[in-house]
Amino acid sequence: MGIQFSIYDYIIFLLYALGVLYIGFGTKAADKSNLDYLVAGRRITLPAFVATLVSTFYGGILGIGEFTYRFGISSWVMNAFPYYFFITIFAVFLASKIRKAQLYTIPDKLELAYGKKVGVFGAVLIFLLITPAPYILMMGVLVQLILGVSLEMAMLISLLLSILYLFKGGLKADIRVNIFEFILMFTGFGVILPFCFIKLGGFGFLSANLPATHVSLTGGNSIGYLFVWFFIGAWALVDPSFHQRCYAAKSEKTAKKGVLISLIFWFIFDFMTTITGLYAYIHLKNLENPAMSYPLLANDILPSVAKGFFFVGMIATIMASLHSYLFISASTLGKDIICRIRNIEDEGNAFSKTGIVITSVLSVVIAILIPSVVQIWYTIGSLVIPSLLIGVLTSYSEKLKAGKGYILSAMILSFLICLCSFIYGSIFSAGGIPGYFFGVEPMYPGLVVGIAVYLTGLIKQKF
Repeated sequence: MGIQFSIYDYIIFLLYALGVLYIGFGTKAADKSNLDYLVAGRRITLPAFVATLVSTFYGGILGIGEFTYRFGISSWVMNAFPYYFFITIFAVFLASKIRKAQLYTIPDKLELAYGKKVGVFGAVLIFLLITPAPYILMMGVLVQLILGVSLEMAMLISLLLSILYLFKGGLKADIRVNIFEFILMFTGFGVILPFCFIKLGGFGFLSANLPATHVSLTGGNSIGYLFVWFFIGAWALVDPSFHQRCYAAKSEKTAKKGVLISLIFWFIFDFMTTITGLYAYIHLKNLENPAMSYPLLANDILPSVAKGFFFVGMIATIMASLHSYLFISASTLGKDIICRIRNIEDEGNAFSKTGIVITSVLSVVIAILIPSVVQIWYTIGSLVIPSLLIGVLTSYSEKLKAGKGYILSAMILSFLICLCSFIYGSIFSAGGIPGYFFGVEPMYPGLVVGIAVYLTGLIKQKF
């Protein structure tokens, strides 16, 4: 890509890696119990809660750069506003209830509400939903740029930096590293924006040079496509990182207040990343790979040291999600799938730790097979979210609960219909455009059928 780094930039990269390892290995679980390893003893304070949630749920920085380069401020409409909407719902209606439940994972709640089969199927869906694959891919791309190694080797280096301390410290180590990365992600984009203003121009420069599509709320996309991304924002309602952080919070008040405060920081960071992406679109014409817009912009306008801090900011943003989702994915596989099926306890968290290795390998395979961050998000979100929403949201209200068989059927049918629609669309695609049934995005029929089955069960139970 032709990106050049100075010795001072490499020193900054090295200090970041050493900082992560020092914090991670300097943290260990107080004991081998699930309480300490999986939810940090339920002692997470408000500042730590905000830092870990904000950094964990914002890892797709190269994907945001790609979206903004392609669609302008419509990227905010698709990838920010929907999440604000659903995160607010989560904070108001779910955060306190989740903390009050004093469980460990979403499958724990699904099993408690609907039985073992729903718990296991929900765990499988969550395992698919939170694959660290997109973050491994993004980290691989950045490490490849910095070290000049192959993409596969770059992904391996990223994984080793992510997973080693998780074996020892569990969620507590994950959160302490998140706090460090929270500071760096804001520092990185705080460094590049002043250089954009000085070297390229202020907001008047943006207004004069952006095409109509890039200042349009739709960005040239269809309303149907925008609505799919809006409903993908419901990801926040079923994202295990939200639930896990709430389970680990010091109190119900900490959980609710922490989510609402996090919204403020996400809004600020979204503003920073969107403006940077718009500058990249104007400065870098006709990029073959828009996902590289942030790195290439930094290469052009940042001097040594500032460039190092910006790249570390991007790395920290991705790594925060990578090791957090890797940890949750591993515990989902070990505790919520393997142990639940075998009816055993995960003594010493052995299965969760084994899950770290298995999850890492599977994620690398997915990253190689689907080498697009946006496509991974879109595909997995569309397949899994409709099914999970039905089970998770109803499990926290006695009035909304339907029979176990209906819930399980609704979740399975919703997932299968979405999957079949995706497969059909891939087979009958034309010119790169999927040939979905009647041109309808896969998420919609899956969601409609799932809700219909659920409502049938609810009505039958009530009457």
